[in-house]
Amino acid sequence: MAQLNATVRRVRKPSLRPAWQEPTHWWTRAIKAIVIAIIVVVMLYPFIYVVMASLSTAHALRETRGFLLWPRELTLAAYQSVLAGNVVLKALIVSVGVTAVGTVLSMVFTILLAYGLTRTKEVPGSRAVLLMVLFTMLFSAGIIPNYLLVKQLGLIDQLASLILPGLVSAFNLVVIRNFFMELPQELIDSARLDGANEWQILWRVVVPLSRAVIAVLSLFYAVSYWNEFFNAMIYLNDAGKWPIQLVLNQYVIQGSPLDQLALSNRQDSLTTPRTIQMAIVTLATLPILIAYPFAQRYFTKGVLTGAIKG
Repeated sequence: MAQLNATVRRVRKPSLRPAWQEPTHWWTRAIKAIVIAIIVVVMLYPFIYVVMASLSTAHALRETRGFLLWPRELTLAAYQSVLAGNVVLKALIVSVGVTAVGTVLSMVFTILLAYGLTRTKEVPGSRAVLLMVLFTMLFSAGIIPNYLLVKQLGLIDQLASLILPGLVSAFNLVVIRNFFMELPQELIDSARLDGANEWQILWRVVVPLSRAVIAVLSLFYAVSYWNEFFNAMIYLNDAGKWPIQLVLNQYVIQGSPLDQLALSNRQDSLTTPRTIQMAIVTLATLPILIAYPFAQRYFTKGVLTGAIKG
């Protein structure tokens, strides 16, 4: 009888595991799978339609009536028409250059400032600088003061106006600073005892240990620069310096014509303004989709680890 009572007490003992770690029923897993499948279809189909429409002829696209899962009458005429002109190809080159240069400069200055803000005892005034950085996360100057500042600096109609105003992101700075603060202090002290100066400690000890967060923030900066069109619309008057996102906004969203898209007679029968628009959207989206998988494995470690400790 005593053994039976002990068994009952063990059975009734509440589980110490969180609710989300408890075993689930089969019907719960089935519902989750169905919901996730629906979300995946809803998220993927628009992009699939854009790509397939850009690879289809004008006649085939008119017959689909808005539903397309694979290209009908496969053709690259839309991409040939887009890349044959000067506008889209030049915009792609500008976007690639701004993204590459901006990402490198932003990461360099973010790393330098974040490392300096972790040395609160060695660097006087570091707490005041940190408070000013945090202040910019809550309040911004606004469009007109920013425009006046860029104008006074002589950056109007310069590609530098797409990089310098947002060179350092306060959010990214806080994330990488917190990551630096979680590194073992013993490693830095041992490097200092071996005769390393602050530059050597930063680039030979701290940076190699922070590859995960650096990869994540580099992708954040790259996506931000690649998607930039508002600053380009305000600061750039020369259409030859427009990035791809501004061309996408002007031609696809607002429907403005691109005179430099010289279509040949052979391509006129295969393309329509809609297929060309779909080709521009695909060209503007593919680079980020290609770069994302290379940094995906760093996301959980880089972002969460850097955001735990304040």
